[in-house]
Amino acid sequence: MLNIYNTLSKTKEAFKPLDGNKVRMYVCGMTVYDYCHLGHGRSMVAFDLVTRWLRKSGFDLTYVRNITDIDDKIINRANENGETFDALTARMIDAMHEDERRLNILPPDQEPRATEHIAGMHAMIQTLIDKGYAYAPGNGDVYYRVGKFVGYGRLSRKKIEDLRIGARIEVDEAKQDPLDFVLWKGVKPGEPSWDSPWGPGRPGWHIECSVMSTCCLGESFDIHGGGSDLEFPHHENEIAQSEAATGKQYANAWMHCGMIRINGEKMSKSLNNFFTIRDVLEKYHPEVVRYLLVASHYRSAINYSEDSLRDAKGALERFYHALRGLPRVAPAGGEAFVERFSVAMNDDFGTPEACAVLFDLVREINRLRDTDVEAAAGLAGRLRELGEVLGVLQLEADDFLRAGAEGKVDAAEVEALIQARLQARTDKNWAESDRIRDQLTAMGVVLEDSKGATTWRLAD
Repeated sequence: MLNIYNTLSKTKEAFKPLDGNKVRMYVCGMTVYDYCHLGHGRSMVAFDLVTRWLRKSGFDLTYVRNITDIDDKIINRANENGETFDALTARMIDAMHEDERRLNILPPDQEPRATEHIAGMHAMIQTLIDKGYAYAPGNGDVYYRVGKFVGYGRLSRKKIEDLRIGARIEVDEAKQDPLDFVLWKGVKPGEPSWDSPWGPGRPGWHIECSVMSTCCLGESFDIHGGGSDLEFPHHENEIAQSEAATGKQYANAWMHCGMIRINGEKMSKSLNNFFTIRDVLEKYHPEVVRYLLVASHYRSAINYSEDSLRDAKGALERFYHALRGLPRVAPAGGEAFVERFSVAMNDDFGTPEACAVLFDLVREINRLRDTDVEAAAGLAGRLRELGEVLGVLQLEADDFLRAGAEGKVDAAEVEALIQARLQARTDKNWAESDRIRDQLTAMGVVLEDSKGATTWRLAD
């Protein structure tokens, strides 16, 4: 039985889809004004992990992750670059998809873009006006009336009276209450705009997700996810808009992943303390970065550092060393490991415990490899099978262990020197054998002798 921590109830709950075996999940995606940073990668990998486990568990999942392709940041960046907003977003969407592929992130089933759902936003906003939850003060804007929605703050556990302390209305706003938020923004000079019943303008951020999610998945669906920084106000406002418009519960369960932190602060572009995914991938293998992101529980914060990446690399090297030299066969044996892995993943996607199972499985493979190759190979297949749930361990072992060797050493020369050393060892010419090993060490090559074979990798 899968249990998921529901941010709405603040407790783990047995997961039961609203419609039989079908699961509908919506996750807030990127605002595409710049390259994705590692914090975005954390969210994408976290819900990719959820996707993989739901499908591995036999659920019929529809996964929707939106793209915000119009907002203030996009407009400002496009103006800075001297390009149209849609030219900017097209480039950034392509870059995002490239980052995803490199991190082995499966594409969502649907990827709606805000600018494709303007008509739906008009319809929901009009419904909210008709029901008294929204108002148009006549300046081209439309606002949501927060005080009218009973239960506002139940996701974030914030109280309206506390939120009002310190809240204020900007000079050019026509809000009735400082807490009211914008659904439609009247056009400003030089901004892209769409015609609407309230005049030309563009949507507010919150209404975009309410419309895209309900359009793709229906008025009520199973899981809504995103980063923990979206819990308030974005997700709180989504609930208020959607449930006021439909009269139905919006999402059955809410999932929020933890942030990437640097020196105790959230990684973000606004704080200028971020590393783009592509920056990190310049230095580290994509699977190392992915393992860093999945090895911690999705709800916990990850402290980014060179040490943490080196630890992730070391863990993967241990896994791949266990796979190295064993034939690729179908998974066999190791049912107890599978059971322990499943228990961990069914407990709110408990990847730290799941990774611990993989390490135990590696120890068993290494114990058997010199005495029962067939059993070791079957367990190696099992290791790859479980690793696939985490999105790792699908490469050839040598390809991973020698990653980055190109341009640093000549693989053919290394292989020739290894063969020469093996011949020297056969001839009991230990001095020559040691000389060749020293030569390879000076080249940055680490030799690993095992029964009947010598393999190599680059030194860290």
